[in-house]
Amino acid sequence: MPVKSDETPTIAGRRGPIRWLRGLRLVALRSLRGLRAVAFSSLTRRIVLLNLAGLVALLAAILFLDRFRAGLIDARVESLETQGEIIAAAIAASTQSDAGGASIDLETLLKQEIGEERPRTDEKNEATDEFSLEFPIDPMRVTPILRRLVSPTRTPARVWDRDGFLVVDSRTLYRRGDFGPDAALPTPPTADPGVFHRSIDTLSRWLRGGSNLPVYRELGIADGKGYPEVAAALDGDTMPIVRVTRAGAMIVTVAVPIHRGRTVLGALQLSTRAGDIDAIIRDERMAIIRVFLVASGVIVALSMLLAGTIAAPLRRLAAAADRVRRSVKAREEIPDFPDRTDEIGHLSRALRDMTNALYSRLEAIESFAADVAHELKNPLTSLRSAVETLPLARSDASRGRLMEVIQHDVKRLDRLITDISDASRLDAELARQDAEPVDVRALLGAVVSLQSDLASDRDQRVVLTVTPPGAPSLAFVVIGHDSRLGQVFTNLVDNARSFSADGGEVRVTLTAATGRVDVVVEDDGPGIRAEKIERIFERFYTDRPEGESFGNNSGLGLAISRQIVEAHRGTIVAENRLRTDGSIAGARFVVSLPGGEVG
Repeated sequence: MPVKSDETPTIAGRRGPIRWLRGLRLVALRSLRGLRAVAFSSLTRRIVLLNLAGLVALLAAILFLDRFRAGLIDARVESLETQGEIIAAAIAASTQSDAGGASIDLETLLKQEIGEERPRTDEKNEATDEFSLEFPIDPMRVTPILRRLVSPTRTPARVWDRDGFLVVDSRTLYRRGDFGPDAALPTPPTADPGVFHRSIDTLSRWLRGGSNLPVYRELGIADGKGYPEVAAALDGDTMPIVRVTRAGAMIVTVAVPIHRGRTVLGALQLSTRAGDIDAIIRDERMAIIRVFLVASGVIVALSMLLAGTIAAPLRRLAAAADRVRRSVKAREEIPDFPDRTDEIGHLSRALRDMTNALYSRLEAIESFAADVAHELKNPLTSLRSAVETLPLARSDASRGRLMEVIQHDVKRLDRLITDISDASRLDAELARQDAEPVDVRALLGAVVSLQSDLASDRDQRVVLTVTPPGAPSLAFVVIGHDSRLGQVFTNLVDNARSFSADGGEVRVTLTAATGRVDVVVEDDGPGIRAEKIERIFERFYTDRPEGESFGNNSGLGLAISRQIVEAHRGTIVAENRLRTDGSIAGARFVVSLPGGEVG
Protein backbone atom coordinates (compact mmCIF):
# COMPACT_ATOMS: atom_id res chain seq x y z
CA MET A 1 0.00 0.00 0.00
CA PRO A 2 1.56 3.32 -1.01
CA VAL A 3 2.42 5.70 1.78
CA LYS A 4 0.87 9.14 1.47
CA SER A 5 3.37 11.93 1.94
CA ASP A 6 2.64 14.66 4.47
CA GLU A 7 4.76 17.18 2.61
CA THR A 8 2.93 19.91 0.69
CA PRO A 9 4.49 22.32 -1.78
CA THR A 10 5.15 25.74 -0.29
CA ILE A 11 4.19 29.07 -1.80
CA ALA A 12 7.82 29.80 -2.56
CA GLY A 13 8.05 26.53 -4.47
CA ARG A 14 5.03 27.38 -6.59
CA ARG A 15 6.10 30.94 -7.27
CA GLY A 16 8.62 30.07 -10.00
CA PRO A 17 6.25 28.04 -12.25
CA ILE A 18 3.49 30.59 -11.71
CA ARG A 19 5.75 33.40 -12.89
CA TRP A 20 6.84 31.33 -15.87
CA LEU A 21 3.22 30.63 -16.85
CA ARG A 22 2.30 34.29 -16.49
CA GLY A 23 5.22 35.29 -18.70
CA LEU A 24 4.24 32.71 -21.31
CA ARG A 25 0.64 33.94 -21.26
CA LEU A 26 1.80 37.56 -21.70
CA VAL A 27 3.98 36.61 -24.70
CA ALA A 28 1.07 34.70 -26.26
CA LEU A 29 -1.31 37.63 -25.82
CA ARG A 30 1.18 40.05 -27.37
CA SER A 31 1.74 37.72 -30.31
CA LEU A 32 -2.02 37.42 -30.90
CA ARG A 33 -2.39 41.19 -30.81
CA GLY A 34 0.40 41.56 -33.37
CA LEU A 35 -1.18 38.95 -35.64
CA ARG A 36 -4.57 40.62 -35.40
CA ALA A 37 -2.95 43.94 -36.29
CA VAL A 38 -1.54 42.66 -39.61
CA ALA A 39 -3.47 39.50 -40.50
CA PHE A 40 -6.44 41.17 -42.19
CA SER A 41 -4.86 44.11 -44.00
CA SER A 42 -5.31 44.40 -47.75
CA LEU A 43 -1.63 44.46 -48.67
CA THR A 44 -0.84 41.51 -46.38
CA ARG A 45 -3.56 39.39 -47.99
CA ARG A 46 -2.22 40.10 -51.49
CA ILE A 47 1.38 39.30 -50.62
CA VAL A 48 0.46 36.09 -48.79
CA LEU A 49 -1.87 34.85 -51.53
CA LEU A 50 0.56 35.55 -54.36
CA ASN A 51 3.43 33.83 -52.57
CA LEU A 52 1.30 30.86 -51.57
CA ALA A 53 0.01 30.43 -55.13
CA GLY A 54 3.38 29.17 -56.41
CA LEU A 55 3.89 26.91 -53.40
CA VAL A 56 0.40 25.45 -53.74
CA ALA A 57 0.95 24.83 -57.46
CA LEU A 58 4.26 23.05 -56.79
CA LEU A 59 2.75 21.01 -53.97
CA ALA A 60 -0.21 20.03 -56.14
CA ALA A 61 2.16 18.94 -58.90
CA ILE A 62 4.17 16.75 -56.52
CA LEU A 63 1.04 15.22 -55.05
CA PHE A 64 -0.39 14.65 -58.52
CA LEU A 65 2.81 12.96 -59.64
CA ASP A 66 2.82 10.55 -56.68
CA ARG A 67 -0.83 9.74 -57.18
CA PHE A 68 -0.22 9.30 -60.88
CA ARG A 69 2.63 6.88 -60.12
CA ALA A 70 0.44 4.82 -57.81
CA GLY A 71 -2.45 4.85 -60.28
CA LEU A 72 -0.19 3.86 -63.13
CA ILE A 73 1.18 0.90 -61.16
CA ASP A 74 -2.33 -0.24 -60.24
CA ALA A 75 -3.42 0.03 -63.87
CA ARG A 76 -0.41 -1.98 -65.04
CA VAL A 77 -1.07 -4.66 -62.42
CA GLU A 78 -4.68 -4.96 -63.47
CA SER A 79 -3.70 -5.07 -67.14
CA LEU A 80 -1.07 -7.76 -66.55
CA GLU A 81 -3.50 -9.84 -64.51
CA THR A 82 -6.14 -9.70 -67.23
CA GLN A 83 -3.62 -10.43 -69.97
CA GLY A 84 -2.07 -13.24 -67.89
CA GLU A 85 -5.44 -14.92 -67.32
CA ILE A 86 -6.15 -14.89 -71.06
CA ILE A 87 -2.73 -16.27 -72.00
CA ALA A 88 -2.80 -18.85 -69.20
CA ALA A 89 -6.19 -20.10 -70.40
CA ALA A 90 -4.85 -20.41 -73.95
CA ILE A 91 -1.77 -22.30 -72.76
CA ALA A 92 -3.85 -24.63 -70.61
CA ALA A 93 -6.09 -25.41 -73.57
CA SER A 94 -3.06 -26.30 -75.69
CA THR A 95 -1.59 -28.81 -73.27
CA GLN A 96 -1.91 -32.52 -74.03
CA SER A 97 -4.93 -34.10 -72.58
CA ASP A 98 -2.80 -37.16 -71.83
CA ALA A 99 -0.59 -36.05 -68.98
CA GLY A 100 0.80 -39.49 -68.44
CA GLY A 101 3.97 -40.27 -66.62
CA ALA A 102 7.43 -40.00 -68.07
CA SER A 103 9.68 -43.01 -68.99
CA ILE A 104 13.26 -42.41 -67.89
CA ASP A 105 16.33 -44.57 -68.64
CA LEU A 106 18.25 -44.31 -65.34
CA GLU A 107 21.57 -45.39 -66.91
CA THR A 108 21.36 -42.68 -69.54
CA LEU A 109 20.41 -40.09 -66.86
CA LEU A 110 23.45 -41.08 -64.74
CA LYS A 111 25.72 -40.76 -67.75
CA GLN A 112 24.49 -37.25 -68.39
CA GLU A 113 25.02 -36.33 -64.76
CA ILE A 114 28.74 -37.33 -65.00
CA GLY A 115 29.16 -35.30 -68.17
CA GLU A 116 28.98 -37.92 -70.93
CA GLU A 117 27.53 -36.89 -74.25
CA ARG A 118 23.87 -37.59 -74.76
CA PRO A 119 23.26 -40.37 -77.29
CA ARG A 120 21.98 -39.15 -80.62
CA THR A 121 19.17 -40.57 -82.58
CA ASP A 122 19.75 -42.18 -85.94
CA GLU A 123 18.04 -41.34 -89.18
CA LYS A 124 15.13 -43.54 -88.28
CA ASN A 125 14.64 -41.54 -85.09
CA GLU A 126 15.77 -44.46 -82.97
CA ALA A 127 18.23 -44.27 -80.08
CA THR A 128 20.29 -46.96 -78.53
CA ASP A 129 19.76 -45.53 -75.08
CA GLU A 130 16.27 -44.22 -74.47
CA PHE A 131 15.74 -40.89 -72.47
CA SER A 132 12.22 -39.66 -73.01
CA LEU A 133 10.03 -37.31 -70.95
CA GLU A 134 6.57 -36.15 -71.76
CA PHE A 135 5.94 -32.52 -70.50
CA PRO A 136 2.51 -31.47 -69.25
CA ILE A 137 3.24 -28.08 -70.90
CA ASP A 138 4.66 -28.65 -74.35
CA PRO A 139 7.10 -25.84 -75.34
CA MET A 140 6.46 -26.51 -79.03
CA ARG A 141 2.79 -25.72 -78.58
CA VAL A 142 3.22 -22.89 -76.07
CA THR A 143 5.80 -20.90 -78.04
CA PRO A 144 3.60 -19.89 -81.00
CA ILE A 145 0.69 -19.10 -78.69
CA LEU A 146 2.91 -16.94 -76.49
CA ARG A 147 4.44 -15.22 -79.52
CA ARG A 148 1.04 -14.30 -80.95
CA LEU A 149 -0.42 -13.06 -77.65
CA VAL A 150 2.48 -10.98 -76.32
CA SER A 151 3.89 -9.60 -79.58
CA PRO A 152 1.31 -6.74 -79.91
CA THR A 153 2.07 -5.44 -76.42
CA ARG A 154 5.72 -6.61 -76.35
CA THR A 155 5.16 -7.73 -72.77
CA PRO A 156 7.96 -9.95 -71.39
CA ALA A 157 6.47 -13.34 -70.50
CA ARG A 158 7.79 -16.60 -69.08
CA VAL A 159 6.21 -19.96 -68.58
CA TRP A 160 7.38 -22.09 -65.64
CA ASP A 161 6.42 -25.70 -65.04
CA ARG A 162 5.14 -26.90 -61.70
CA ASP A 163 8.69 -27.72 -60.56
CA GLY A 164 9.92 -24.17 -61.15
CA PHE A 165 11.79 -24.92 -64.41
CA LEU A 166 11.62 -22.38 -67.20
CA VAL A 167 9.68 -23.66 -70.21
CA VAL A 168 9.49 -20.63 -72.48
CA ASP A 169 10.83 -17.05 -72.29
CA SER A 170 9.29 -14.60 -74.76
CA ARG A 171 12.48 -12.56 -74.92
CA THR A 172 14.67 -15.45 -76.08
CA LEU A 173 12.16 -18.20 -76.87
CA TYR A 174 14.76 -20.61 -75.47
CA ARG A 175 13.69 -24.03 -74.36
CA ARG A 176 14.76 -25.78 -71.26
CA GLY A 177 16.83 -28.37 -73.08
CA ASP A 178 19.07 -25.81 -74.83
CA PHE A 179 21.10 -24.77 -71.71
CA GLY A 180 22.06 -26.18 -68.38
CA PRO A 181 20.13 -25.83 -65.15
CA ASP A 182 22.64 -23.32 -63.74
CA ALA A 183 22.29 -20.90 -66.61
CA ALA A 184 20.94 -17.42 -65.86
CA LEU A 185 18.74 -15.23 -68.03
CA PRO A 186 20.08 -11.91 -69.24
CA THR A 187 19.15 -8.87 -67.15
CA PRO A 188 16.56 -6.74 -68.95
CA PRO A 189 18.25 -3.74 -70.55
CA THR A 190 17.29 -0.25 -69.40
CA ALA A 191 17.76 2.99 -71.30
CA ASP A 192 19.84 5.75 -69.68
CA PRO A 193 17.39 8.56 -68.72
CA GLY A 194 20.11 11.19 -68.59
CA VAL A 195 21.71 13.22 -65.82
CA PHE A 196 18.73 15.55 -65.40
CA HIS A 197 16.16 12.79 -64.94
CA ARG A 198 18.51 10.80 -62.71
CA SER A 199 18.89 13.83 -60.47
CA ILE A 200 15.14 14.38 -60.39
CA ASP A 201 14.55 10.70 -59.60
CA THR A 202 17.08 10.86 -56.77
CA LEU A 203 15.44 14.01 -55.38
CA SER A 204 11.99 12.47 -55.69
CA ARG A 205 13.09 9.33 -53.85
CA TRP A 206 14.65 11.52 -51.15
CA LEU A 207 11.42 13.53 -50.77
CA ARG A 208 9.47 10.29 -50.43
CA GLY A 209 11.90 9.08 -47.76
CA GLY A 210 13.77 6.67 -50.00
CA SER A 211 12.63 3.59 -51.92
CA ASN A 212 11.60 0.51 -49.97
CA LEU A 213 11.03 -1.63 -53.08
CA PRO A 214 13.00 -4.88 -53.45
CA VAL A 215 15.78 -5.08 -56.03
CA TYR A 216 15.03 -7.13 -59.14
CA ARG A 217 17.44 -10.04 -59.65
CA GLU A 218 17.46 -12.55 -62.48
CA LEU A 219 17.50 -16.15 -61.23
CA GLY A 220 18.49 -19.33 -63.01
CA ILE A 221 16.16 -21.26 -65.29
CA ALA A 222 15.64 -23.85 -62.59
CA ASP A 223 14.99 -21.32 -59.81
CA GLY A 224 11.50 -20.19 -60.75
CA LYS A 225 10.24 -20.77 -57.24
CA GLY A 226 12.75 -18.20 -56.06
CA TYR A 227 10.37 -15.58 -57.38
CA PRO A 228 7.69 -15.08 -54.72
CA GLU A 229 5.01 -14.39 -57.30
CA VAL A 230 5.87 -17.59 -59.23
CA ALA A 231 5.81 -19.65 -56.04
CA ALA A 232 2.42 -18.15 -55.18
CA ALA A 233 1.09 -18.91 -58.69
CA LEU A 234 2.27 -22.53 -58.46
CA ASP A 235 0.18 -22.70 -55.28
CA GLY A 236 -2.83 -21.44 -57.21
CA ASP A 237 -2.73 -17.71 -56.28
CA THR A 238 -2.13 -14.60 -58.37
CA MET A 239 0.44 -12.24 -56.87
CA PRO A 240 1.78 -8.90 -58.20
CA ILE A 241 5.17 -7.52 -57.08
CA VAL A 242 6.83 -4.16 -57.79
CA ARG A 243 10.63 -4.13 -57.93
CA VAL A 244 13.43 -1.86 -59.05
CA THR A 245 16.58 -2.73 -60.95
CA ARG A 246 20.01 -1.82 -59.72
CA ALA A 247 19.84 1.17 -62.03
CA GLY A 248 16.63 2.33 -60.31
CA ALA A 249 14.17 1.34 -63.06
CA MET A 250 10.80 0.06 -61.90
CA ILE A 251 9.46 -3.37 -62.95
CA VAL A 252 5.95 -4.67 -62.19
CA THR A 253 5.64 -8.47 -62.24
CA VAL A 254 2.49 -10.64 -62.07
CA ALA A 255 2.40 -14.44 -61.99
CA VAL A 256 -0.82 -16.29 -62.95
CA PRO A 257 -1.34 -20.04 -62.40
CA ILE A 258 -1.85 -22.30 -65.48
CA HIS A 259 -4.26 -25.02 -64.58
CA ARG A 260 -6.58 -27.57 -66.12
CA GLY A 261 -9.45 -28.16 -63.81
CA ARG A 262 -8.01 -28.16 -60.29
CA THR A 263 -4.53 -29.22 -61.36
CA VAL A 264 -1.85 -26.49 -61.57
CA LEU A 265 0.31 -27.27 -64.59
CA GLY A 266 2.66 -24.31 -64.21
CA ALA A 267 2.86 -20.53 -63.90
CA LEU A 268 2.80 -17.66 -66.38
CA GLN A 269 4.99 -14.72 -65.34
CA LEU A 270 4.32 -11.36 -67.02
CA SER A 271 6.26 -8.17 -66.34
CA THR A 272 6.67 -4.66 -67.64
CA ARG A 273 9.82 -3.72 -69.48
CA ALA A 274 12.40 -2.13 -67.21
CA GLY A 275 11.90 1.62 -67.16
CA ASP A 276 8.49 1.68 -68.92
CA ILE A 277 6.68 3.17 -65.94
CA ASP A 278 9.61 5.50 -65.20
CA ALA A 279 9.56 6.73 -68.81
CA ILE A 280 5.85 7.57 -68.55
CA ILE A 281 6.45 9.32 -65.23
CA ARG A 282 9.34 11.27 -66.74
CA ASP A 283 7.11 12.41 -69.58
CA GLU A 284 4.52 13.55 -67.06
CA ARG A 285 7.23 15.21 -65.01
CA MET A 286 8.45 17.13 -68.04
CA ALA A 287 4.88 18.27 -68.67
CA ILE A 288 4.67 19.43 -65.05
CA ILE A 289 8.02 21.20 -65.38
CA ARG A 290 6.77 23.03 -68.46
CA VAL A 291 3.66 24.06 -66.58
CA PHE A 292 5.85 25.05 -63.65
CA LEU A 293 8.02 27.23 -65.88
CA VAL A 294 4.95 28.97 -67.30
CA ALA A 295 3.51 29.41 -63.80
CA SER A 296 6.86 30.71 -62.58
CA GLY A 297 6.90 33.29 -65.35
CA VAL A 298 3.40 34.40 -64.41
CA ILE A 299 4.31 34.56 -60.71
CA VAL A 300 7.46 36.56 -61.47
CA ALA A 301 5.45 38.99 -63.59
CA LEU A 302 2.79 39.36 -60.91
CA SER A 303 5.44 39.76 -58.22
CA MET A 304 7.16 42.47 -60.24
CA LEU A 305 3.82 44.18 -60.74
CA LEU A 306 3.10 43.95 -57.04
CA ALA A 307 6.58 45.21 -56.18
CA GLY A 308 6.04 48.11 -58.56
CA THR A 309 2.76 49.04 -56.90
CA ILE A 310 4.56 49.09 -53.55
CA ALA A 311 8.09 50.24 -54.29
CA ALA A 312 7.31 53.07 -56.74
CA PRO A 313 4.91 54.93 -54.40
CA LEU A 314 7.28 54.38 -51.49
CA ARG A 315 10.14 55.86 -53.51
CA ARG A 316 7.99 58.89 -54.36
CA LEU A 317 7.01 59.32 -50.73
CA ALA A 318 10.62 58.96 -49.57
CA ALA A 319 11.81 61.50 -52.14
CA ALA A 320 9.09 63.96 -51.09
CA ALA A 321 9.97 63.48 -47.42
CA ASP A 322 13.63 64.12 -48.24
CA ARG A 323 12.66 67.31 -50.08
CA VAL A 324 10.65 68.43 -47.07
CA ARG A 325 13.69 67.83 -44.88
CA ARG A 326 16.00 69.83 -47.16
CA SER A 327 13.49 72.53 -48.09
CA VAL A 328 13.96 75.91 -46.48
CA LYS A 329 11.62 78.31 -48.23
CA ALA A 330 9.40 76.33 -50.59
CA ARG A 331 6.42 74.34 -49.31
CA GLU A 332 6.79 70.78 -50.55
CA GLU A 333 3.74 68.63 -51.27
CA ILE A 334 3.57 64.94 -50.42
CA PRO A 335 2.24 62.75 -53.30
CA ASP A 336 -1.40 61.80 -52.91
CA PHE A 337 -2.88 58.42 -53.88
CA PRO A 338 -6.63 58.94 -53.47
CA ASP A 339 -7.56 55.69 -55.27
CA ARG A 340 -5.54 53.46 -52.97
CA THR A 341 -7.23 52.08 -49.86
CA ASP A 342 -4.32 49.94 -48.68
CA GLU A 343 -1.39 50.77 -46.42
CA ILE A 344 0.31 52.87 -49.13
CA GLY A 345 -2.74 55.13 -49.35
CA HIS A 346 -2.94 55.35 -45.57
CA LEU A 347 0.78 56.19 -45.40
CA SER A 348 0.41 58.88 -48.05
CA ARG A 349 -2.51 60.52 -46.26
CA ALA A 350 -0.71 60.30 -42.91
CA LEU A 351 2.43 61.90 -44.36
CA ARG A 352 0.37 64.64 -46.01
CA ASP A 353 -1.43 65.38 -42.76
CA MET A 354 1.84 65.30 -40.85
CA THR A 355 3.53 67.62 -43.36
CA ASN A 356 0.61 70.05 -43.34
CA ALA A 357 0.61 70.02 -39.56
CA LEU A 358 4.38 70.58 -39.60
CA TYR A 359 4.10 73.56 -41.95
CA SER A 360 1.18 74.94 -39.95
CA ARG A 361 3.22 74.59 -36.79
CA LEU A 362 6.20 76.30 -38.44
CA GLU A 363 3.97 79.13 -39.62
CA ALA A 364 2.46 79.42 -36.14
CA ILE A 365 5.95 79.50 -34.61
CA GLU A 366 7.04 82.20 -37.06
CA SER A 367 3.89 84.20 -36.35
CA PHE A 368 4.28 83.70 -32.63
CA ALA A 369 7.93 84.76 -32.79
CA ALA A 370 6.97 87.88 -34.71
CA ASP A 371 4.21 88.69 -32.21
CA VAL A 372 6.56 88.11 -29.29
CA ALA A 373 9.16 90.39 -30.83
CA HIS A 374 6.53 93.05 -31.42
CA GLU A 375 5.05 92.81 -27.93
CA LEU A 376 8.45 92.82 -26.26
CA LYS A 377 9.65 95.72 -28.34
CA ASN A 378 6.99 98.15 -27.02
CA PRO A 379 7.84 97.89 -23.29
CA LEU A 380 11.55 97.71 -24.08
CA THR A 381 11.29 100.92 -26.11
CA SER A 382 9.39 102.63 -23.30
CA LEU A 383 11.86 101.28 -20.74
CA ARG A 384 14.88 102.46 -22.74
CA SER A 385 13.39 105.93 -23.15
CA ALA A 386 12.69 106.17 -19.42
CA VAL A 387 16.17 104.95 -18.53
CA GLU A 388 17.81 107.42 -20.97
CA THR A 389 15.67 110.30 -19.66
CA LEU A 390 16.20 109.52 -15.98
CA PRO A 391 19.67 111.19 -15.73
CA LEU A 392 18.25 114.33 -17.35
CA ALA A 393 15.40 114.74 -14.86
CA ARG A 394 15.90 117.88 -12.79
CA SER A 395 13.20 117.40 -10.13
CA ASP A 396 12.31 114.61 -7.78
CA ALA A 397 8.78 114.53 -9.19
CA SER A 398 10.07 113.89 -12.71
CA ARG A 399 12.43 111.21 -11.51
CA GLY A 400 9.56 109.64 -9.56
CA ARG A 401 7.34 109.52 -12.65
CA LEU A 402 10.15 107.99 -14.67
CA MET A 403 10.73 105.36 -12.00
CA GLU A 404 7.03 104.48 -12.06
CA VAL A 405 7.23 104.06 -15.83
CA ILE A 406 10.32 101.86 -15.48
CA GLN A 407 8.68 99.69 -12.83
CA HIS A 408 5.49 99.42 -14.89
CA ASP A 409 7.43 98.36 -17.97
CA VAL A 410 9.49 95.84 -16.00
CA LYS A 411 6.29 94.29 -14.60
CA ARG A 412 4.80 94.23 -18.06
CA LEU A 413 7.90 92.52 -19.45
CA ASP A 414 7.81 90.01 -16.62
CA ARG A 415 4.13 89.26 -17.30
CA LEU A 416 4.74 88.94 -21.02
CA ILE A 417 7.71 86.61 -20.58
CA THR A 418 5.76 84.46 -18.10
CA ASP A 419 2.75 84.15 -20.43
CA ILE A 420 4.96 83.55 -23.47
CA SER A 421 6.85 80.82 -21.65
CA ASP A 422 3.58 79.24 -20.54
CA ALA A 423 2.17 79.32 -24.07
CA SER A 424 5.35 77.95 -25.68
CA ARG A 425 5.62 74.90 -23.43
CA LEU A 426 1.90 74.19 -23.34
CA ASP A 427 1.86 71.67 -26.24
CA ALA A 428 4.88 69.77 -24.96
CA GLU A 429 3.46 69.65 -21.44
CA LEU A 430 0.09 68.34 -22.63
CA ALA A 431 1.84 65.71 -24.76
CA ARG A 432 4.11 64.49 -21.94
CA GLN A 433 1.53 64.29 -19.18
CA ASP A 434 -0.95 61.43 -19.08
CA ALA A 435 -4.60 62.42 -19.19
CA GLU A 436 -6.64 61.42 -16.13
CA PRO A 437 -10.31 61.59 -15.14
CA VAL A 438 -11.20 65.12 -13.97
CA ASP A 439 -14.34 65.95 -11.97
CA VAL A 440 -15.37 69.25 -13.56
CA ARG A 441 -17.98 69.95 -10.86
CA ALA A 442 -15.39 69.78 -8.08
CA LEU A 443 -12.87 71.73 -10.15
CA LEU A 444 -15.36 74.53 -10.90
CA GLY A 445 -16.37 74.63 -7.25
CA ALA A 446 -12.76 75.35 -6.25
CA VAL A 447 -12.31 77.98 -9.00
CA VAL A 448 -15.57 79.78 -8.14
CA SER A 449 -14.73 79.77 -4.41
CA LEU A 450 -11.34 81.39 -5.08
CA GLN A 451 -12.77 83.94 -7.51
CA SER A 452 -15.53 84.84 -5.05
CA ASP A 453 -12.91 85.77 -2.49
CA LEU A 454 -11.11 87.96 -5.04
CA ALA A 455 -14.39 89.56 -6.19
CA SER A 456 -15.32 90.69 -2.69
CA ASP A 457 -13.00 93.71 -3.05
CA ARG A 458 -15.37 95.13 -5.71
CA ASP A 459 -18.54 93.78 -4.13
CA GLN A 460 -18.96 91.33 -7.04
CA ARG A 461 -20.53 87.88 -6.87
CA VAL A 462 -19.55 84.68 -8.67
CA VAL A 463 -22.43 82.15 -8.76
CA LEU A 464 -22.15 78.46 -9.78
CA THR A 465 -25.21 76.56 -11.06
CA VAL A 466 -25.10 72.78 -11.73
CA THR A 467 -27.71 71.06 -13.92
CA PRO A 468 -29.14 68.56 -13.48
CA PRO A 469 -28.78 69.07 -9.73
CA GLY A 470 -29.07 65.39 -8.77
CA ALA A 471 -26.70 64.03 -11.43
CA PRO A 472 -23.96 61.70 -10.15
CA SER A 473 -20.32 62.76 -10.13
CA LEU A 474 -19.60 60.46 -13.06
CA ALA A 475 -21.76 62.67 -15.27
CA PHE A 476 -19.29 65.57 -14.86
CA VAL A 477 -16.08 63.58 -15.42
CA VAL A 478 -13.88 64.30 -18.45
CA ILE A 479 -10.47 62.92 -19.42
CA GLY A 480 -7.80 65.61 -19.30
CA HIS A 481 -5.44 67.68 -17.16
CA ASP A 482 -7.05 69.28 -14.13
CA SER A 483 -4.46 72.06 -13.74
CA ARG A 484 -4.84 73.23 -17.35
CA LEU A 485 -8.64 73.03 -17.29
CA GLY A 486 -8.58 74.99 -14.03
CA GLN A 487 -6.43 77.59 -15.84
CA VAL A 488 -9.08 77.90 -18.58
CA PHE A 489 -11.96 78.40 -16.12
CA THR A 490 -9.90 80.84 -14.05
CA ASN A 491 -9.08 82.91 -17.13
CA LEU A 492 -12.73 83.03 -18.20
CA VAL A 493 -14.08 83.98 -14.75
CA ASP A 494 -11.32 86.53 -14.19
CA ASN A 495 -11.93 88.00 -17.63
CA ALA A 496 -15.70 88.23 -16.87
CA ARG A 497 -15.04 89.95 -13.54
CA SER A 498 -12.73 92.48 -15.16
CA PHE A 499 -15.50 93.53 -17.58
CA SER A 500 -18.22 93.59 -14.90
CA ALA A 501 -19.07 96.71 -12.90
CA ASP A 502 -18.69 96.95 -9.16
CA GLY A 503 -21.49 95.05 -7.48
CA GLY A 504 -22.01 92.97 -10.65
CA GLU A 505 -22.52 89.25 -10.94
CA VAL A 506 -20.69 86.55 -12.88
CA ARG A 507 -22.73 83.40 -13.53
CA VAL A 508 -21.08 80.03 -14.12
CA THR A 509 -23.36 77.21 -15.33
CA LEU A 510 -22.25 73.56 -15.48
CA THR A 511 -24.43 71.25 -17.60
CA ALA A 512 -23.99 67.49 -18.05
CA ALA A 513 -25.39 65.79 -21.14
CA THR A 514 -24.81 62.40 -22.73
CA GLY A 515 -21.25 62.39 -24.03
CA ARG A 516 -20.66 66.11 -23.27
CA VAL A 517 -19.95 68.52 -20.41
CA ASP A 518 -20.69 72.24 -21.01
CA VAL A 519 -19.43 75.17 -18.96
CA VAL A 520 -21.00 78.61 -19.59
CA VAL A 521 -19.52 81.84 -18.12
CA GLU A 522 -21.72 84.98 -18.38
CA ASP A 523 -21.24 88.57 -17.26
CA ASP A 524 -23.25 91.81 -17.37
CA GLY A 525 -20.49 93.88 -18.96
CA PRO A 526 -20.41 95.83 -22.22
CA GLY A 527 -20.04 92.66 -24.27
CA ILE A 528 -17.84 92.12 -27.29
CA ARG A 529 -17.85 94.28 -30.36
CA ALA A 530 -19.22 92.27 -33.27
CA GLU A 531 -16.19 92.83 -35.47
CA LYS A 532 -13.84 91.69 -32.67
CA ILE A 533 -15.51 88.39 -31.70
CA GLU A 534 -13.20 86.32 -33.94
CA ARG A 535 -10.08 88.21 -32.92
CA ILE A 536 -10.33 87.90 -29.16
CA PHE A 537 -8.73 84.45 -29.30
CA GLU A 538 -5.69 85.73 -31.22
CA ARG A 539 -2.37 85.99 -29.45
CA PHE A 540 -1.55 89.35 -27.89
CA TYR A 541 -4.90 90.82 -28.81
CA THR A 542 -6.35 92.99 -26.02
CA ASP A 543 -9.59 94.92 -25.84
CA ARG A 544 -9.69 96.03 -22.22
CA PRO A 545 -12.55 97.91 -20.53
CA GLU A 546 -12.37 101.65 -20.06
CA GLY A 547 -10.53 102.84 -17.00
CA GLU A 548 -8.10 99.90 -16.83
CA SER A 549 -4.47 100.88 -17.18
CA PHE A 550 -2.61 99.81 -20.32
CA GLY A 551 -0.27 96.87 -20.13
CA ASN A 552 -1.93 94.95 -17.31
CA ASN A 553 -2.75 92.09 -19.71
CA SER A 554 -0.55 90.28 -22.20
CA GLY A 555 -3.39 89.30 -24.53
CA LEU A 556 -2.47 85.59 -24.27
CA GLY A 557 -5.11 84.45 -21.78
CA LEU A 558 -7.90 83.59 -24.25
CA ALA A 559 -5.43 82.27 -26.83
CA ILE A 560 -3.97 79.87 -24.24
CA SER A 561 -7.50 78.90 -23.13
CA ARG A 562 -8.51 77.96 -26.66
CA GLN A 563 -5.28 75.99 -27.12
CA ILE A 564 -5.95 73.99 -23.94
CA VAL A 565 -9.60 73.32 -24.81
CA GLU A 566 -8.74 72.14 -28.33
CA ALA A 567 -6.02 69.88 -26.90
CA HIS A 568 -8.82 68.22 -24.88
CA ARG A 569 -10.81 67.74 -28.14
CA GLY A 570 -13.31 70.40 -27.05
CA THR A 571 -14.53 73.77 -28.33
CA ILE A 572 -14.70 77.28 -26.89
CA VAL A 573 -17.06 79.91 -28.31
CA ALA A 574 -17.58 83.61 -27.46
CA GLU A 575 -20.88 85.43 -28.05
CA ASN A 576 -22.97 88.34 -26.81
CA ARG A 577 -26.03 88.09 -24.62
CA LEU A 578 -28.88 90.12 -26.09
CA ARG A 579 -31.84 91.80 -24.42
CA THR A 580 -35.34 91.69 -25.85
CA ASP A 581 -34.76 95.03 -27.55
CA GLY A 582 -31.64 93.69 -29.29
CA SER A 583 -29.10 95.56 -27.17
CA ILE A 584 -26.06 93.79 -25.71
CA ALA A 585 -26.60 92.57 -22.14
CA GLY A 586 -23.14 91.09 -21.65
CA ALA A 587 -20.69 88.48 -22.90
CA ARG A 588 -20.99 84.71 -22.82
CA PHE A 589 -18.22 82.10 -23.17
CA VAL A 590 -19.24 78.46 -23.80
CA VAL A 591 -16.75 75.61 -23.27
CA SER A 592 -17.84 72.13 -24.45
CA LEU A 593 -15.76 69.09 -23.53
CA PRO A 594 -16.28 65.43 -24.54
CA GLY A 595 -17.11 62.99 -21.77
CA GLY A 596 -19.68 62.63 -19.05
CA GLU A 597 -22.40 60.04 -18.57
CA VAL A 598 -25.86 60.84 -17.35
CA GLY A 599 -27.10 57.99 -15.18
